[in-house]
Amino acid sequence: MDSLLQQFVVEQAMVYMLVFCRIGTTVMIMPGIGDGFVPTNIRLLFALAFAVILAPVAAQYLPDLDNVNGSILIWYIVTEILIGFFIGSVARIFLAALDVAGMLISMNIGLGSAQIFNPQMAAQGSLIGAFLSITGALLLFVTNLHHMLIFGMVESYQTFPVGFELPMIGGMALTIVRAVSQSFAIGFYMAVPFVTVSLFLYIAMGILGRLMPQIQVFVLALPLQITLGMIVLSLTFSTIMLFWLNHYDEAIQIFFRQM
Repeated sequence: MDSLLQQFVVEQAMVYMLVFCRIGTTVMIMPGIGDGFVPTNIRLLFALAFAVILAPVAAQYLPDLDNVNGSILIWYIVTEILIGFFIGSVARIFLAALDVAGMLISMNIGLGSAQIFNPQMAAQGSLIGAFLSITGALLLFVTNLHHMLIFGMVESYQTFPVGFELPMIGGMALTIVRAVSQSFAIGFYMAVPFVTVSLFLYIAMGILGRLMPQIQVFVLALPLQITLGMIVLSLTFSTIMLFWLNHYDEAIQIFFRQM
């Protein structure tokens, strides 16, 4: 009886450890909870809580751990950490579309040199990019899109079984490349209205400079460019954020189902 109980406890501990390696790594770098400004102990507590909750669900996808030796267990742990890092990275890459859009918007409304610390990217970034990134992380939780990440964690056990083969790493790298390209495209589409307004403004300033050479076009253009940019941002802010939310939802579903 004691041996059976000991075997059961050891097996459950191994199950929880493997689930924590994947789920915990994802939670530590996922958007919102895994941001750099969130204290490490808070992120760790979230990771532990998610692992406890999802362990009974994920246990059915785990292999038989009765006769697992030390080397195989180490391989399982390494692959689980790698998969968790992959899932969290894909989610964060699509969040980076907001930083790309913010940088393009700032450059086209005359605020390209206005740099500020972006807590979402944990680095210096554009003023508009930091604003969009923080707002986007807030909207992820307001609209319950973070549930898609939890769904992706559970679905990943069917796509990436515990102890997957090395050739699957090539598919993961290809998915990361596709995610980066699609994230950049989403960010560019969000900045299209500002690029268009900036283009027409420069055309108008060029014509005005030719018609009235005595006018200091560059002195006149910058405040006008910033003013028009702020007006366009106030008019299109809700639209571009809804555009990003829709594409984020679609992209996460597609990538987590085709991993």
